Amino acid sequence: MATLLEQLRTMTTVVADTGDINSIEKFKPQDSTTNPSLIAAAAQMPAYQPIVDGVLKQARTEAGPSATGQAVAALAFKSLAVAFGRKILAIVPGRVSTEVDARLSYDTEKTIAQARDIIAQYDKAGIGRERILIKIASTWEGIKAAEVLEREGIHCNLTLLFGLHQAIASAEAKVTLISPFVGRILDWYKKDTGKDYSGPSDPGVISVTTIYNYYKKFGMKTQIMGASFRNIGEITELAGCDLLTIAPKLLAELEASSADLPRKLDAAKSATMSIEKLSIDKATFDRMHATDRMAHDKLKEGIEGFSKALEDLEKLLAKRLSEINQPVSA
Repeated sequence: MATLLEQLRTMTTVVADTGDINSIEKFKPQDSTTNPSLIAAAAQMPAYQPIVDGVLKQARTEAGPSATGQAVAALAFKSLAVAFGRKILAIVPGRVSTEVDARLSYDTEKTIAQARDIIAQYDKAGIGRERILIKIASTWEGIKAAEVLEREGIHCNLTLLFGLHQAIASAEAKVTLISPFVGRILDWYKKDTGKDYSGPSDPGVISVTTIYNYYKKFGMKTQIMGASFRNIGEITELAGCDLLTIAPKLLAELEASSADLPRKLDAAKSATMSIEKLSIDKATFDRMHATDRMAHDKLKEGIEGFSKALEDLEKLLAKRLSEINQPVSA
C-alpha cells in the first residue's frame, strides 16, 4: 500500500514547513514556506554559514564603512530570508513564502513597502513573481496591505490566521493563499479547557474545515494551506485541503506509515451545505476578533513571538559579523 504521504499528495499539495534545505531536498515538496523562527534556526546551522556570511558581507558593502554592526545586521536580515528563499527555489518546483517583518503587522504602508522590497530582490535575482508568496500577519492592516499588493501582481500568504473573520476578509481582499494555524489553535483550547482533543474533534481541524467549507460553498478563489501541525492525526483529518505545510518530522512520520487515507475535505460536498454568507468590514472584523478569545490571543502571541525571533536573529547576525572580522564602527 502507498504511504500516507504518497496518498496525501494525490489530493493535497504538500509544502515543507522549514528553512532546512537538506530536509527540503529529502522530501521534495511542491512548495516551501518559512517564518522568522525557522530562518533563525537555519541560520545557526553550520551547513548554512556560507549563506549567512555572504549576506553579511554584501550588507557591509551596501551599508558602507561607517555603519554600525547593528545597522549592518538589520540590513542583512532583510536579505537573509530572500537568500534562503533563492536556495529553496533551486530545489522546489513551485513557490516559496517569504515573510514581512512581523513588527510591521499593524502598519499597512510599511508592510506594502517591505513586500515590494522583497519582490525587488527576487526580481533582481531573475526569479518571477509567480514563484513568491509574501507572508503577512492576518491583522486588518495586513489584509489591507495584501489587497493592494495583489492588485500589483504580488501574491500574498496571510499567516497567523485563527478565525473565520480573518479568512473571509482575506478572501474578500482576493489574497492568493491563507495559512490557518491548526496546532496553535489546539494549544490554546487544551490550555483553556484542560482537555485533550484528537481526530475530528480537534479545534484546529474544526477551524480549517469550517473555512474550507465556506470558501468552497461561495466559490472563493483564495487557497487554504493548513499549517502548524502537532501530530499526523491533524494532517490526515484535513486530507483534501488545498495545501498543507508540514514540518520535516511529521513528513517523516507520514512517509513511514502505509495506513489507508480517505479524503476528508471535498469541495463538491461543501457546495451543497447550508452556510450563512458574511461580509467583513473593519467594524465587523474588530467585533468578531474581540469576541473570539482564541483568535485574539493567538494572533497577538504569534506576532510577539515572530518579532522576538527577528530580534534574536538580528543579534545573531551582529555577533556573526564580528566573528568574520568585518570592520565595525562603535
